[in-house]
Amino acid sequence: MDKIKIREMTILDYEPVMELWTKTNGIGLSEADSIENISRYLDRNFGLSLVAEKEELIVGAVLCGHDGRRGYIHHLAVDEKYQMNGIGKIIMIECLNRLKKVRISKCHLFVFEDNVEGVKFWKTLGWIKREELNLMSLSIK
Repeated sequence: MDKIKIREMTILDYEPVMELWTKTNGIGLSEADSIENISRYLDRNFGLSLVAEKEELIVGAVLCGHDGRRGYIHHLAVDEKYQMNGIGKIIMIECLNRLKKVRISKCHLFVFEDNVEGVKFWKTLGWIKREELNLMSLSIK
């Protein structure tokens, strides 16, 4: 797509990115997405999370990080008006390239079971559903 710029996400992008995530179907937000938590995530995973801009308007965003062994993708979203133009794919290619540079060779992501469009998108990029794994969570209070 013409004049789309992919760049590193900073905490200064928090408000427009949250607005994008809030209006995007299939994105689940929680207290883990507070400005403090996102700031900590960006600091810990410096240079990996990205935004896509068109004329200084954020039209796409993703959180990307790693634990030293595996990469993780959270909240990939592209504004509905800009979908089907390859922006999500371009963002993901850049995320994976950045993970490779820090020697991460495998990446995981989370998609809600009922997010049919999201599952379809990820499958077109070659991602596979791991049937043998269960996601388990615990809130630490």
